[in-house]
Formats: sequence, structure tokens, C-alpha cells
Amino acid sequence: MRTIYVLFSLVLSSLSVLGQNVRPSAAETEEENYNTITTFGITTNTNSGIVGGFSFRQSRLASGELLGMRQYHYISLEVVNVKHPKEIQSSINSVGSRYISGKENYLFVVRPQYGREVKLFQRDDDEGIAVSGILAAGPSLGIIKPYYLEVSFGNTTRSVPASEVNGFATATGETVTGAGSFFQGFGQSKLTVGVNVKAALSFELSAFRSNTTGVEIGFLAEAFPQRIVIIPNQTQGGDRSIGNRSFFTSGYLTLFFGSKK
Repeated sequence: MRTIYVLFSLVLSSLSVLGQNVRPSAAETEEENYNTITTFGITTNTNSGIVGGFSFRQSRLASGELLGMRQYHYISLEVVNVKHPKEIQSSINSVGSRYISGKENYLFVVRPQYGREVKLFQRDDDEGIAVSGILAAGPSLGIIKPYYLEVSFGNTTRSVPASEVNGFATATGETVTGAGSFFQGFGQSKLTVGVNVKAALSFELSAFRSNTTGVEIGFLAEAFPQRIVIIPNQTQGGDRSIGNRSFFTSGYLTLFFGSKK
């Protein structure tokens, strides 16, 4: 621990010296004229598919500097779909439909976050890259929505919650023919509240100073008061929550675009 503390102190001292001794370029002076950065983005993470959700971010210039570097009040709002690691698409060959075998619920999470963004490297010119460090945290509003399946018997077809299906059929003999509508079941959703924290690096790639595009790459940890049942344990007489989690970790990447004022 002492060695880690000493190394950490040396890094902070080095950053402080750099922040005091490096003179800002003309591009950096121009960059300082922008006090608010507002962006929208599409995010993916290791607990989701290719498109994991959407985000809104805004950074407002804060008074004072951190070790000679400009800092911002950072706020964001994310809406993401969190998947179970065992979610696998199954195909029904006779009809060509697909569904997720064993899945009982969706987990959508709304994450308002607040923190600090520190400008680590300014852009040297219109073709440069600005790098910022971000640390933020906030509550997690979990929306647990039933997953629906389409079942049929003879010429009759209907949609039912996956919790009413045992294996490949319902108790009344109807067989699964595919996934139900995504929009079904929102009225039966349950809510849970947790907390989250993230650390990230933001890379601004835009060639236009009044606009911005780039990527935010980071790590997020999230905890809820109980296990969220997405795919229940099917062991007879067992705890249905086994195999599900109350604590989630993920790496994520957000592609963002927006403007600066």
C-alpha cells in the first residue's frame, strides 16, 4: 500500500508541474471560450447487444482548476438494456421465428449521473484530439419488464408472459411460435432502485470547434438491493434468483455528437 501511495503522489506532483509550466497554445485559448458542451450518444457495453442504449451528456465549466487542468461539472442521463450472460437466441425451424429461451424479464436501467470531467489534453489544432477524464455516480432506476412470447394452438395465436411457459409450451398445451411484441408488458413492470459509479476517458475527435463528436470509453459498476431475475433458475424447488445478479460490472463505449457554447 505504501508503494502505491508513493507512486500516486509522484504522478500527482508531475501533473501539477506540467499544469503550471506548460503555456497554452492559441488553440487552447480558443478552446477556453466554450463553457458548455452538450452531446447525445449511442452506447454499447459488455452486458448488452451492439446497441445497448442511449445517453445525454452535458459538461459545464467549473470555477478553479484541478492540478492546473480545466474541470467541468459533468451530468449525464443513460437509458440502457442490461442482458443476462446466458441469453441466446433460439430458432423455431418450422416457422423461422426467433426468441430467447428461458428469458422471463427485461431489465432496463435509467441512470442519472453527476460528477467531474477534467481536461487532460487540449487540442493543438482543428485536427487534434482532446482527452478528458471522467468520474461520475448516481442512482439507478431499474425497470423490470416481463418478456412476452407468442404461443399457438391450432389456428389460435396469442401472446403470454414467458413466466407462463414451461419449456416450450404452456400449461394448456399451447406451443411457442416466437417472441411477443417488445411493447407488451410495460404496464406490468416492477421498479427497483440502486446506485452506480463510472470512470471513463472521453476522446473528442471533431474537426469543428463549435461542434463535437467522439467516443467515451469506460468502466461502470452498479448495485441493486436484490438479485434481478432475468433468466430464472429452473431447478425444481430451487431459488429462482440463483444465477442472476444484484451487482453488475461492465465496460462500455459511447459514440457521441453535439455542440459547444
